[in-house]
Amino acid sequence: MSTPPGDRTRADMRLTVVGNPGNRRVTLFTRAVRAAGLSPPAVLPWAEVLTGAAPPGPGTLVRVDSPGEDPEVDRLLRGAAHPARHGELVGLAATYAGLVGGLARVAAGGADLLNDPAEVAVLCDKRACHARLTAAGVPVPAALGPVDGYAGLRAAMAAAGWSRVFVKPAHGSSAAGVLALAVGPRRIRAVTPIEVTPDGLFNSLRVRHYDDEATVAALVDRLAPEGLHVERWLPKAGLGDRVVDVRVVVVAGRPAHAVVRAARGPLTNLHLGNARGDLAALRAAAGPAGWAAAMRTCERVAACFPGSLHVGVDLMFLAGWRRHAVAEVNAFGDLLPGVLADGRDTYAAQVDALTSGRWDRWRTAHQPVPPGSAALDPHAAEHPAAAAEPGREVLACGA
Repeated sequence: MSTPPGDRTRADMRLTVVGNPGNRRVTLFTRAVRAAGLSPPAVLPWAEVLTGAAPPGPGTLVRVDSPGEDPEVDRLLRGAAHPARHGELVGLAATYAGLVGGLARVAAGGADLLNDPAEVAVLCDKRACHARLTAAGVPVPAALGPVDGYAGLRAAMAAAGWSRVFVKPAHGSSAAGVLALAVGPRRIRAVTPIEVTPDGLFNSLRVRHYDDEATVAALVDRLAPEGLHVERWLPKAGLGDRVVDVRVVVVAGRPAHAVVRAARGPLTNLHLGNARGDLAALRAAAGPAGWAAAMRTCERVAACFPGSLHVGVDLMFLAGWRRHAVAEVNAFGDLLPGVLADGRDTYAAQVDALTSGRWDRWRTAHQPVPPGSAALDPHAAEHPAAAAEPGREVLACGA
């Protein structure tokens, strides 16, 4: 049960982090907690959560961090006999199920979680997240309905009149398994970090280009059983010779930290060799009104997840800079090393929101909609009625 706003003090604030010990995310958050004059948080390893450790009890504030970057935790999440090979695209749906189950174990202890488990479940399912944003009127690319393989994908694209789409694993992250697909009368081209080997698919740090339809079809067909989310490929705005988008971290409803990601291709993730762009130049190109509207959109995104202390919003301005749309929302999207706002990094900003009472006030003012509504159904996007109508952009921007 939550502590009422205004009743929580530094002296009685007991923090626990569910994470992978030694991981930089846990380290940076612990550093921010210490810098605020608080006792360092206890660390409950993900591996122990997944093997039956007792969860934190009432009166504890619990931050759940990403379970990534640990082969044994990945194995436990998937319920597999052996760890995946480095970069191997395997068991994405099983990993998601393991994450949801692990979150339920953490919540069962009665602690006050800074990441609501039901919201993390939605954030880590691109179909459900898209459906929730659509229901809230947040500008997002239009999406196709369920796609079960390459033949179905091409048929749905043809019915919608689309020639370019992003094909995303429903439970992927960091561009893992994503294909930016363009089809024409005589050629096809897929841009992706997927490396095809004789014994599996691997996510790599090098972007590849496939123009053989048989290869592309095989990729889609191999990923489809894990669940796919397909969105219309919208043209991003550019600065210089690169296209750009922005990762915005929203803490307790307030967007402050932002990083521009600049790429020469459609995949802008920084770990793929792309560069941090010039935020001042991007803001100037968008204009004061355009930037303000985009930040209001980020606030609306956060309001869709009122039980989450932070969300990471991937925001794209469209070619011409007159419109914007939300490409992704990340449950664990606050790792922006060296990015400061008001002298604080993203972790210090979260600690400040806790100690100042701003998190409690914001959460109280944004109570979630009642359980059972379509917007809260993690699988609502699997049903055609919940998906955006093919062929129509959900881009009522200016909000």
